[in-house]
Amino acid sequence: MPLQHRAFFSSLRTWKQIPETSPDSHPSSSSSSLPLPPSPHWFLLVLLASLCLLHCPAEAAWYRIGVVGPWGCDPLFAKALPSVAAQLAVNRINKDPSLSYAVTFDYNVLQEPCETSRALEAFVGFHTKASGYIGPANPGYCDAASMLSKGWNKALFPWGCVGYELDDVRSHPTFARSMARPTWVLISIMSYFRWAHVGIISSSEDIWMETAIKVADSLRSHGMPVRLVSFMENTPHGIRRTLAKLHKMREIRVVILCMHSALIGGSAQKLLLETAYDMQMIDGSLVFVPYDTLLYSLPYRNVTYPALKSNSKLLRAYDAVLTVTIDSPQLSFYEAYKEAMERGEVAKTLKPQQVSPLFGTIYNSVLFMAHAVHRVREARDWMSGGNLARHTRNLDFQGFSHLVKTNSSGAALLDYLILDTDGLSWQLRPTYRIDMEVGMVRFLGRDIHFPGGYGPRKDASCWFTAGVICSGGVDLFLTISMFLGAIAASVVAVALLYCIRRHINKIRLLRGPNKILLTLADVTFINPSLSNKKLSLDDSRASGMKSVSEHSVASPISAQSPATYENSNVVIFEGDWAWLKRLPDGTFSSINPKTSNVFELMKDMRHENVNPFLGFFHDCGVFAIVTEFCSRGSLEDLLLNEDVKLDWMFKSSLLLDLIKGMKYLHHREVSHTRLKSRNCVVDGRFVLKVTDYGYNEVLEAQRFPFIEPRPDELLWTAPEILRSGQPGLHGTLPGDVYSFAIIMQEVVMRGPPFCMLDLSDAEIIEKLRKPPPLCRPVVSPDYAPLECLQLMKQCWNEQPDKRPTFDDIFDQFKNINKGKKTNIIDSMLRMLEQYSSNLEELIRERTEELEIEKQKTEKLLTQMLPPSVAEALKVGGAVEPEHFDHVSLYFSDIVGFTTISANSEPIEVVDLLNDLYTIFDAIIGNHDVYKVETIGDAYMVASGVPVHNGNRHAAEIANMALDILSAVGTFKMRHMPDVPVRIRIGLHTGPCVAGVVGLTMPRYCLFGDTVTTASRMESSGLPYRIHVHQSTVKVLRDLNLGYKLELRGRTEVRGKGTEETYWLVGRDGFTKPLPVPPEIKSGQMAHGLQMAEIAQYKKRKAEKQQQEQLAKKKN
Repeated sequence: MPLQHRAFFSSLRTWKQIPETSPDSHPSSSSSSLPLPPSPHWFLLVLLASLCLLHCPAEAAWYRIGVVGPWGCDPLFAKALPSVAAQLAVNRINKDPSLSYAVTFDYNVLQEPCETSRALEAFVGFHTKASGYIGPANPGYCDAASMLSKGWNKALFPWGCVGYELDDVRSHPTFARSMARPTWVLISIMSYFRWAHVGIISSSEDIWMETAIKVADSLRSHGMPVRLVSFMENTPHGIRRTLAKLHKMREIRVVILCMHSALIGGSAQKLLLETAYDMQMIDGSLVFVPYDTLLYSLPYRNVTYPALKSNSKLLRAYDAVLTVTIDSPQLSFYEAYKEAMERGEVAKTLKPQQVSPLFGTIYNSVLFMAHAVHRVREARDWMSGGNLARHTRNLDFQGFSHLVKTNSSGAALLDYLILDTDGLSWQLRPTYRIDMEVGMVRFLGRDIHFPGGYGPRKDASCWFTAGVICSGGVDLFLTISMFLGAIAASVVAVALLYCIRRHINKIRLLRGPNKILLTLADVTFINPSLSNKKLSLDDSRASGMKSVSEHSVASPISAQSPATYENSNVVIFEGDWAWLKRLPDGTFSSINPKTSNVFELMKDMRHENVNPFLGFFHDCGVFAIVTEFCSRGSLEDLLLNEDVKLDWMFKSSLLLDLIKGMKYLHHREVSHTRLKSRNCVVDGRFVLKVTDYGYNEVLEAQRFPFIEPRPDELLWTAPEILRSGQPGLHGTLPGDVYSFAIIMQEVVMRGPPFCMLDLSDAEIIEKLRKPPPLCRPVVSPDYAPLECLQLMKQCWNEQPDKRPTFDDIFDQFKNINKGKKTNIIDSMLRMLEQYSSNLEELIRERTEELEIEKQKTEKLLTQMLPPSVAEALKVGGAVEPEHFDHVSLYFSDIVGFTTISANSEPIEVVDLLNDLYTIFDAIIGNHDVYKVETIGDAYMVASGVPVHNGNRHAAEIANMALDILSAVGTFKMRHMPDVPVRIRIGLHTGPCVAGVVGLTMPRYCLFGDTVTTASRMESSGLPYRIHVHQSTVKVLRDLNLGYKLELRGRTEVRGKGTEETYWLVGRDGFTKPLPVPPEIKSGQMAHGLQMAEIAQYKKRKAEKQQQEQLAKKKN
């Protein structure tokens, strides 16, 4: 109370000698016993006091925050250091002028007794000890505490209360939550995974038993079936008795553990999980969710919990635990506490790992109340509990280790993470994020690892449907009624539904961004002779039609010959090369629903080692499956190419890619049926991809006539399938394993199937069909490790059920390589080292006549490679690959380059690239960057390699990108001056390995995931845009040089999932004009030119050709 008010009432008491009430008594009770002065002046004094109180906002110099909790009840609550947390928060608040203006904050740690009844009694005594309260922690008396604080008109901001009834502002006007209601988080998870049936187990302490009761009430209020609420004795016998009850209730999916987490020292939870493991309850049918981690931010990055590391049984049991905790994306609790120690704000007597993360919750709650006080003072309102609660809306401030936000109704908007282990590693890994702001559960790219490979069964969706009463069972009468009604309706409407389905199916196939049926309007046939990319011969062998490769052998296509659907299988689709897998000759007028389902299944296949299905070409009598074009051709082509040297590391890398691809298909219950080396393609990065999956399903669904395969097509087919009526039409999963074994023989021996047997293909097929004796390839141990040969024999076992699955093959293959990563790049580097050593010997043998040529070669080498690498090659030394911790990469390409090339003469394309790259080369000379390579219209630059430049690499690349983008904005093509030249730019920062690769023309190349991500940043960008990965953004912001970055949002990056990316739009002091990015309208492609942009040029070109033809006729 201000001094003037105090003096006034002091004089009033002196005037009439009114006895003052005790500090702990309630104001209403004391006022009823006041004797009334007889004089009428009493009314005047009361009126003056009221006017003073109404018109003078509270100007209290001190605001004391009471921190209520069971700090002395057990050591784990004491480890939260409430005094230290509150003192740290108060110190920071008082140093912040924006929060402590005219108010000095203080705190009082208030001990909450362990029993609920005594805790409520103690809370009544806290009336005069604080201006507002953080707590209570025991949810058993939250409702009563809220009513008391309402009567006292003091704010109550608890972190442990559960009940939903407390959110009623009319009944609890002084109550506000500083964090999200934990049961909302639990319901979000249960709804996402469709786990409705819940069991709750608490330890024997009062606070946890009350928590279990309140959590059960809250879940039931939302319609969740809570089947068990058990208070276990913290003894081995008591825990076994509780788990026995749980084991009998088979319908329970989720078990909520109301007790201290085993990760921070909770012995009860540790013993419970170990006992559950001994009772064989860690089998994937149950998920255990610790409740207490919902109340704080549990660190998980680079953190090892001794409870898991030193206890193998607990580690295996923890595989069934989903740890849900508040997300701290920038700074973990331990890191924040360490920073406070280093600044001298907290004592260094304890390590951060010895402090409970509940410390951060206490700190945030104090700061939460301070912000509410500041809001009240800003609004010049009364410092009442109700006003403080109302002013907690739309808060946004940095807490101890994470951001604290509330919405317009005062609800906390915190993000939560679901952390998981795999039972083998003690590291906690994030799998899902619960975004409370939008009420969504987002997948983070890592699946939850359940014991046994499968999680709890899903419950009926009616449990999570608002307004629907769900019994969990089946109403027989309702089911029969619905069944009869469905039959009657289907009889009446079958014709109409069939027509509607066909119409919808046609629309889905022909329209929209994900359309499947392609025509000549969607693709452009190109002449593959313009490229040195080798195509597979499989199409010509399998379909009987002339593929590009076959045609080039019989009658080569001239480089000037126009490509059409009749002579080419290579097309440009959405700016990229694609391959047409032609189906046998046949005619059909439409795609039936069964074929459409097959297409949808193929479209959903997404894996690094599975060639993606792009669509189905249906035009001009050509029916073909469209897949991604792989420049290295098929695995068979690669094995037959003697110019490619294959050591065991190279071969094992290809086989491992094949295993991963087939493992993915089999996990989707898809049998390949046609697995062979001809149907395994290799892209430009030597990544093997499985293709031709779903081919037979399309033939069968569309009712193509079955063509008996030739004997050489059946060499990969399993014996049991050969003995069937139509071999090659229907396959099995074990049959694919047999086919893989034959491919292994091809790769290991680098020869055709059964190449060591002096038998014709027909004879081999006959022996396979009619054993004994068994006919199998014979492979010498000199070709591969003995374990590899044993695996091969297991895979071609005569009995299908004895063949390993691809999961088993994957595990065995990793053991064969003894855990080493099979990497083609390593193999290429070793070949480079061999080449370098051979080069040194060859130089010694050269005569004086070759010395001049050597000097020319050295000069050329210094122009092609960095000086340090060139110097190493000149002296004949080995160029060791070098690892760079931080480099920044630049990728760009010309938007619509394929369209420009298709409408230009070759010499015009060369002039375009020469003019543009001359400008680029001039620009990079002004920056500390290194030009790595150009491939067609792709331009790659790096900074920080081969010479380290600290953390300036991101700035150098960003500056260069801005200069290049500015220059491109004014660039004009000689032959198409009216057609804009737009580029997409992608930037990424990270580690990489640099080295020289190649035997004939050594090149300095960069390898690593950073290169792939930078390329993906470019390909997922937009014209006239600089697409920046968040790793580069972090470095640029650390440099603080004024770079202007705009958040693009979460972007789908192929192979990486969704990530936050940015646009680089400028820099302080950068005055050069930048081109305006074009607007991408609905239906337009962001990766190519629109036809309207080159229509004028094509018109002029056609008129010119017409004039030339007229001139020829006149002559």
